[in-house]
Amino acid sequence: MADRGLVDLMIGRIPRLSPVERVRVCVHCNQEADLFGLSKRAMEILVGRSLDQRWDLDALYTQAERDATVARMWGIGYVAYVSPQYPPLLREIYDPPAILFYRGQLPNPELPIVGIIGTRHPSAAALTQAYNMAKDLAHMGIPVIAGLALGIDGMAHRGNSDGGAPTIAVLGSGLDEVYPAGNRLLARRIIEQGGVLLSEYPPGTSPRKWHFPARNRIISALARGTVIVEAPESSGALITARFVLEQGRDLWVASAGIDSPQGAGTRKLVTEGAKVISSAAEILKEWDITPKEAPRQPLPEGEFSVSAWTASLAHTLHLGYEDR
Repeated sequence: MADRGLVDLMIGRIPRLSPVERVRVCVHCNQEADLFGLSKRAMEILVGRSLDQRWDLDALYTQAERDATVARMWGIGYVAYVSPQYPPLLREIYDPPAILFYRGQLPNPELPIVGIIGTRHPSAAALTQAYNMAKDLAHMGIPVIAGLALGIDGMAHRGNSDGGAPTIAVLGSGLDEVYPAGNRLLARRIIEQGGVLLSEYPPGTSPRKWHFPARNRIISALARGTVIVEAPESSGALITARFVLEQGRDLWVASAGIDSPQGAGTRKLVTEGAKVISSAAEILKEWDITPKEAPRQPLPEGEFSVSAWTASLAHTLHLGYEDR
């Protein structure tokens, strides 16, 4: 692909555009001059609606220069929808991000990925099952994707990482503002072990409540199938379950979330037809994949056990974060 200059970073900063509209601009503009050459009317035709005002392209260019500097400082790369390196599974959904920012190694498109997600306020049984399932998948050569949230997501990342897989975390903030702060060491470990942090938000973007449902569509899109481990009735994990079904991916519910007091949402999914599973082997059996044993990496010095993590979780669960 020819050098696109700063046009992708400019497109990532255009205000008040939907992902679909941003992709249209990305496809149309191959360099900064293409964006500067658009009249207000041409912009409106391109995005398919009227605009209150023309974008301040000079300000967008200045901001893009700042973003490029921050990206270099933090080791953040970015890939546009039109790039050959853009994850192909993301192109299959209705509203893919036009620009995908990453720290680490982009996911191998040849490997199937399993999503493992759930509540930030899990039971001990659900935490243990999320960890074990993710670690077993790693031993079978399968990476796990989740949202780096407290609770189930974080434990799934830890299990997959402990098993030696390049786990994938999708953030609802810029990659220089890892959230939650309690998982920043985990984020660093993910990168060091060949995994990746992903976000559609430019550097410097703070986490916002509405970013997380949008983030969840990326998790479900990149996963061939997703396991909802445990979810209350109002959990954001159920939003992800809806994305999974809309995107034509596989959906499972983990057995630990069925009888849990926090499992009203998971039980509802079962009544609506979701299959209950209890192990990583069941996923590969459904996909008719023969497990390929991956090298098992020892825990880093001082790494905690599942039981120790469960025992220390009580403080975390009272920090008041909204569920997913």
